Amino acid sequence: MFTRQLSVGIMSAPTISFVLEDDYTFSSRTYRGAYTATLSEGKVLFEGQLYDELCFVGGHRFTLKEVVIGVNFHWQRKEDQTFVGDLRVIAAFDHVLAAQTGLVAINCLDVEDYLLSVISSEMSASSSLELLKAHAVISRSWLLHPILNPHAHGKTEYHTLTADGTERLIKWYERDAHTLFDVCADDHCQRYQGITRQTSDNVQRAIDLTRGEVLVADDNGEVCDARFYKSCGGMTETFENCWADEHYPYLEAVRDNDECEPLDLTQEAQARQWITTSPKSYCNTHDARVLSQVLNNYDQETHDFYRWQVSYTQQELSELVHQRSGIDFGTVTDLIPVRRGPSARLYELQIVGEKRTMIVGKELEIRKWLSPSHLYSSAFVVDKTTDEQGTISFHLRGAGWGHGVGLCQIGAAVMADQGKSYEQILMHYFPNTTLKRL
Repeated sequence: MFTRQLSVGIMSAPTISFVLEDDYTFSSRTYRGAYTATLSEGKVLFEGQLYDELCFVGGHRFTLKEVVIGVNFHWQRKEDQTFVGDLRVIAAFDHVLAAQTGLVAINCLDVEDYLLSVISSEMSASSSLELLKAHAVISRSWLLHPILNPHAHGKTEYHTLTADGTERLIKWYERDAHTLFDVCADDHCQRYQGITRQTSDNVQRAIDLTRGEVLVADDNGEVCDARFYKSCGGMTETFENCWADEHYPYLEAVRDNDECEPLDLTQEAQARQWITTSPKSYCNTHDARVLSQVLNNYDQETHDFYRWQVSYTQQELSELVHQRSGIDFGTVTDLIPVRRGPSARLYELQIVGEKRTMIVGKELEIRKWLSPSHLYSSAFVVDKTTDEQGTISFHLRGAGWGHGVGLCQIGAAVMADQGKSYEQILMHYFPNTTLKRL
């Protein structure tokens, strides 16, 4: 059994307010109640004294005030959250700016206690037992993969020129970006919102029934890097089209139904046909009862995720791309697909402007540049129209919600609702794997 304590970065701010719900110990003193810590002179100012860090241990529960969730997504908001375990507060240092940038609150706790929160933060605590068990296994696997199998993914951004001299910016975001803690508490890693949403006996049962259970790769026995997201849109994506150029046999493209018909969505014509229709898939559902198992209250503010549409005028798009990329393309005249993955997700897109033309990738960078927060996915096609007044508009029609690699949460919820076991769900989304109890 994996026994090392996990450190989770919860929030960062110049001032952090918190409530110790039980007796905690710090610097040989006992603390209980409401407190505030502030960044001062590069240290933590607490109760009139400066410290290198605060470390409250020995208690059971504490609450952090105004935690930001959904950072940079359309559902971003603040809420108070309660956690179990120990609390550390440290001053964060930005090596690029060579300055202290704020305080960071870190929760230290056991892995299985962490998972209790993750599977009810990522979904709903009212989810079916088989769905919760499946998510417990993949969340545990995802967490332990880099700890048990440490290896560097290498560079995460590079600029090149194509054969015809077009600029090419390829960028992705690795999970090992954190240096002060193991994982963060937001969508960048796994949603972890403490015991705020842990309201179901099924959550505890799912953890207990799968305790220590992980997915391992058939080819080398390593714990799998088990990724997940909301909706694949009917077909899952491969790892290398979203992150490092590294192929995992268990993160293959999988058709999200019981059929195995051949599809080549890397081709533009087939991708357009796929995206502009609504093929049968596990995640193609509007069943509110099933969706409520996967989507928390703020997630349910989104209704169209299997197929969706976004439109911008040419002026809106040009201003948006400039703002989000920091690059002045001038007036954007075209969006041209360059490379698609097997799920029809674009991982290279050419943006043509009057001042500049550039190819951008991978999928998340495309989604960031073409939305005030993030597009639901990079599986989209583009249509241009001109109205009677001569206004040019760009219409993006898309499929799915998220990167599409690994487990489709909505699809898994439908499979569980149809009576499939958590083992069947995992083997569907993660071929070439075996369940193993550490």
